[in-house]
Amino acid sequence: AASRDPAASGGRVIPSSDTKEHAMTPLWLHWISVISLAAGAVCAAVIAVDEARHPHPMWIMNLVWPLVALSGSVLVLWAYFKVGRNAGEDVHGGDADHGGSSFAVSVAKGTSHCGAGCTLGDIVAEWLLVAVPVIAVWFGWQSLFGEKIFAVWIVDYIFALAFGIAFQFYAIAPMRGLGVWEGLWEAAKADVLSLTFWQIGMYGFMAVAHFWLFGALLGVKLEATTVSFWFMMQIAMICGFITAFPINWWLIRVGIKEAM
Repeated sequence: AASRDPAASGGRVIPSSDTKEHAMTPLWLHWISVISLAAGAVCAAVIAVDEARHPHPMWIMNLVWPLVALSGSVLVLWAYFKVGRNAGEDVHGGDADHGGSSFAVSVAKGTSHCGAGCTLGDIVAEWLLVAVPVIAVWFGWQSLFGEKIFAVWIVDYIFALAFGIAFQFYAIAPMRGLGVWEGLWEAAKADVLSLTFWQIGMYGFMAVAHFWLFGALLGVKLEATTVSFWFMMQIAMICGFITAFPINWWLIRVGIKEAM
């Protein structure tokens, strides 16, 4: 818990002595969270070790797969060994241009590419806000929003978009032979819609978790310093993949985003 009036404490959020919300977290949920997070970390490590032996032709994919495995866990690990190690294949060949399974795999990779930037951006933003909570005040907490989560989402989106554009740049610019500024522009066109749709799914689930599951049902405050929060984020990232997949299908189909 923390002081509800950051301005009164000189911009600092002062922790209170009330730890009730942490004490009320169900033990079963705590351990499910620990196991799920550990599984994601192990899967990411396995992929990273394999990539060290078999690096992808597109180097940015060496970051994408471990990052999405943090949330997707064993499902991403399976997908990596099924299609991820073949990142150098011609995704435009076969039935890729006819909407078949190869194109679907390409869209899934492109969606995951967006998700990797989102994952990294959210991790950095959430822990930055834990270390410097006054940032939430700068983005509207206590002035525009009574709930801190809305200000946090703005910061999350900014960081996720920045990393997402960077990830897209290193995919699009080498493929098309673009310079820095032209490459960044094309990367932004490819990522803004994709990431926005990803965040719609992610924020939607986190709103349910924050306000209903933890707030209304459990009476627990969902904080970034708890394992339960990051377990919910794992599920939220999967929801983000689901909402971003259709727009990535369109972006790749019309040539705005490169097939992977």
